Amino acid sequence: MILTKVFPFLLWFQGYKRESFKHDLVAGITVALVLIPQSMAYAQLAGLPAYYGLYAAFLPPMIAALFGSSRQLGTGPVAVVSLMSAASLEPLATAGSPEFIAYSIILAMVVGIFQFSLGVLRLGMVVNFLSHPVINGFTNAAAIIIASSQFSKFFGVYVDKAPHHYETMIRVAQAAMDYTHIPTLLYGIGAVTIMMVLKKINPKIPAVLIAVFVTTLLSYYTGFKNDTKVDIAAIQDLGIAEKIQQFNAATARINDYGQERAATGKAVDKLRNELKKSGHTGPTVELVELEAKIATLTVLMNQAKEEAHLLREELRRMKFEAVKDGDTYTFYPKQNIPGGVVTDGATWRIKVKNSPLDLNELTLMGGGAVVGDIPQGLPEFKIPELTAKSFFKLLPTAIIISLLGFMEAIAIAKAMAAKTGQKIDANQELIGQGLANIFGSIGQSYSVSGSFPVLQ
Repeated sequence: MILTKVFPFLLWFQGYKRESFKHDLVAGITVALVLIPQSMAYAQLAGLPAYYGLYAAFLPPMIAALFGSSRQLGTGPVAVVSLMSAASLEPLATAGSPEFIAYSIILAMVVGIFQFSLGVLRLGMVVNFLSHPVINGFTNAAAIIIASSQFSKFFGVYVDKAPHHYETMIRVAQAAMDYTHIPTLLYGIGAVTIMMVLKKINPKIPAVLIAVFVTTLLSYYTGFKNDTKVDIAAIQDLGIAEKIQQFNAATARINDYGQERAATGKAVDKLRNELKKSGHTGPTVELVELEAKIATLTVLMNQAKEEAHLLREELRRMKFEAVKDGDTYTFYPKQNIPGGVVTDGATWRIKVKNSPLDLNELTLMGGGAVVGDIPQGLPEFKIPELTAKSFFKLLPTAIIISLLGFMEAIAIAKAMAAKTGQKIDANQELIGQGLANIFGSIGQSYSVSGSFPVLQ
């Protein structure tokens, strides 16, 4: 009895039949295939590179299945948790940056520790005190934000996130009116149509998987992606080099200010610990100066971010047409093509992210965006660098993610258990979810939760 409490998966083998294995095998393969594109999409929603979704879909499902109480609940990246993770970490670091990725992994560890602690202390009943109207309101609002956040991908445009979501949507609308990549829009509409039609025909059909398969094949055979790398000299625009240099300078300043602010923050923490040990209770001149320096660096950093944003927006709005001679491209501004020059007729744009641009290897996009290369092999297994400062900084967010994520997990687990007659233990499920996040963070996963992937 004690052994099955610690290792609940041992109960699987009681009365397990060969017929059950066949059903489990089909269900496992189906869920795994759907989880691949779904997890990559949710990782991007969390502000991470797409392949981090695959890391989140690797260890956590196995650990949660072994140590949770539900035999049907799937664990992995989910929409609400991904959205909350991105929203809570954006003030701390730029989405997609190494610092942001590190924070996301540490947040998963903190979420796991909190959930595991709740389970061990038998506090699973705490979720009963969460108001259902509040949860429904939050879930519905999250669904609206999640759906609208995909509009930029539908139109094939790129915008920076604004402080408020509606401001970001205004930026998307402005970018879409300036230029919409029609093939991308058609692919998006086609994928949604496929999923809706198949769902009406038979809800059991893996509509998401089929939509992804069909659009992937089409993109591969129609040359949907059409990128090329060129030297700045290939672009016949005298002012573009200066714009790129200004953007690179602003981006470098953001990085420099960020590093200096982080180092100053560590100096503040060190000084406070020294003052505490010496019994000093009031502020000192040195402490006030350090805190004033942090405030100044924050202002300078925000100014550099705004400058980089404006320059990035200007570069993204530039459109070119190309003349190809063998493997050599020459690009002319779309509104200023010399007479007699015959171009390919396609619209090319500069690919601009948050990092500096290489003047010797600028990426120009003549087609749509794809996920791109995925790092080969397994993720690097290492324990995240969790300090007391980062733990308490992320704990408030971790508590919210833990409770809301678990509410979704336990609701779905109970719904499935009502059909199968299985008994669900909320505390054991918390332990399973907690261990999934803890071990997942060791495998480079961000925060995950229990859900039912086929139905999402």
